Amino acid sequence: MTILIQALQFILSLSLLVMIHELGHFTFARIFGVRVNKFYMFFNPKRSLVRAKKINGKWQVRFFAKNVIENQKVAMDASGNPLLWEDDKDEKVRSRYEKKQPLTAEEWDEIEEKYNFGRPITRRQGHPKFTIIEPEDLPLLADDDWRKYPETTEWGIGWLPLGGYCAIAGMVDETTTADQLGSTPHPWEYRAQPTWKRLPIITGGVLVNFIGALIIYSGVFHHWGQDYMPLESAKYGMQFSDAMLSEGFVQGDKIIRIGDRVPDNRADLVNWMVVDGEHDVQVLRGQDTIHLTLSDGFERKILADQGTMFCDFRFPFVVQDLLPDGPAAKALMMAGDSIIGVGGKSMYIYQDIVAELPQHAMDSVDITFVRAGETHTVRVFLGDEAKLGVYMKMPNEFLAIKHIDYSLIESIPAGIHYGWETLANYVKQFRLVFTKEGAQSLGGFATIGSLFSPIWDWHSFWLMTAFLSIILAFMNIIPIPGLDGGHMLFVLWEMITGKKPGDKFLEIANNIGFYLLLALLIYANGNDILKLFMK
Repeated sequence: MTILIQALQFILSLSLLVMIHELGHFTFARIFGVRVNKFYMFFNPKRSLVRAKKINGKWQVRFFAKNVIENQKVAMDASGNPLLWEDDKDEKVRSRYEKKQPLTAEEWDEIEEKYNFGRPITRRQGHPKFTIIEPEDLPLLADDDWRKYPETTEWGIGWLPLGGYCAIAGMVDETTTADQLGSTPHPWEYRAQPTWKRLPIITGGVLVNFIGALIIYSGVFHHWGQDYMPLESAKYGMQFSDAMLSEGFVQGDKIIRIGDRVPDNRADLVNWMVVDGEHDVQVLRGQDTIHLTLSDGFERKILADQGTMFCDFRFPFVVQDLLPDGPAAKALMMAGDSIIGVGGKSMYIYQDIVAELPQHAMDSVDITFVRAGETHTVRVFLGDEAKLGVYMKMPNEFLAIKHIDYSLIESIPAGIHYGWETLANYVKQFRLVFTKEGAQSLGGFATIGSLFSPIWDWHSFWLMTAFLSIILAFMNIIPIPGLDGGHMLFVLWEMITGKKPGDKFLEIANNIGFYLLLALLIYANGNDILKLFMK
């Protein structure tokens, strides 16, 4: 159930982000009078769950409909023989195709004259030809053929929930190849627009994603306020990962200074020590101030320590509730008991106790606890999981939480500042991706999904959605063909040099970018699979 809840949150978040991203492209395209052929949430190979289009002022809707190629009327082999005929309208072509018998030149001329196919566009050697529907061909199409009304957008929902797309007329991208464009650019096409119009159409998705994140952060701050646990609340000190311990930290240390800055929360620790690479750290150990200098490979060491909390707050082990048939319940422990010892060893911190219990797996161990001011000791038999079978009180019941309320006016600059800071930190830490440890830490859908709360919590959902929106904006602006950044690069090149890349070049570049992104996607999700088997 936990995985299902996280998966549903991930799909909903991704759907919203893709929609607003594509709406950014759509909005700027329509502002500049460029037609948008299709706008789809999710991908729709072969068929669509829902297709809708406004024709002559009325909406037409089709369910589970087969896709229609936007401007292809017929495909032919290099000799001009039909390979398929849409909707199987012509018996002669259909029967010859099924029998793999080519039409003669005379038969083909007869068919072409009968149906007024239009002008053929030749592709490279070994590929078929396409005949393109030009504006003057539109009256020849049937009234129920949606392609007869290209001035309105087809809206739809696909069946493959991995994103979505906005098919802009006259643009070579993942939805349209160079051969599917007519020979002459039309005024309503993307390729016919000057660069100063094409650039905002391309950047619209990234812009809307980033602005959307700022709006979400502002809305979250206004509705829920901002809660976080300041480092000054760590009265029991901090719990460190093995990687941190190897740098000289000791469990219970309190980090009081990094470089010349005083950290306020855990995010500051990660951003300053790992992202910024600040290696001069001061900690309070008991009553003593200790100076630590982190190793040169500290950042890579933290990245290699995958799946481990960088540092956390230490807190007492106090029983909140018990599993009915758990080891603690069988030993007659009760809610409210505060554990202060395990196996004769004095300890009261949750993390220390959890680390000690596995030493007594499949064995009996003395558990010492305080109840109503009195100390008790009971013998508890632990199973192979070495767990007491209890729910403990959470850290916020012992450590002070800082809460900030924002009015509507105050939430706007707070959300903008938080969004900018989040983007800046993400951009700075992106350099770590190019290290061996950073590449190994890349995750796919499972990793992203695991970031969502295991229970449905709207506050957590919107914060994660805003964070993913910033990531989507940044990743899309990277100048890789196939991404918005690749299209921006070509437009900027044209603005500087005055030379426009050809449609065929753009198609090839997009294909290369697509395969690079596909390889990255396979690698990231492969890491998820490896991590699953390594657990």
